[in-house]
Amino acid sequence: MSKVIHSGVQSFDADVLNSHVPVFVDFWAEWCGPCRIIGPIIDDLAKEFDGKVRFVKVNVDENGEIADRYQIQAIPTLIIFKNGQQVNRIVGAAPKGKYQSLVREVLGS
Repeated sequence: MSKVIHSGVQSFDADVLNSHVPVFVDFWAEWCGPCRIIGPIIDDLAKEFDGKVRFVKVNVDENGEIADRYQIQAIPTLIIFKNGQQVNRIVGAAPKGKYQSLVREVLGS
């Protein structure tokens, strides 16, 4: 079972902005090849950092309002939030190690 939360307009604030742990948000779409490639990486990270970081996916086709709010112009875009504030952003697919480094940086470890 995946530990990744699929969020949308109705639940984004609760899932991301009001979280008591940092949140790694993957803005993606079904038709996006690089998004599908990093999907399993996001699943692995969600298991690795379970309880320390929340991993959330937002489908930009279904949640344009959220994509507009965060000025998502290309996907995948990955944003890390801490205390409801954006603290880091990566546009485009990257290796798992890059994502791990960003998560560790936010955790201070």
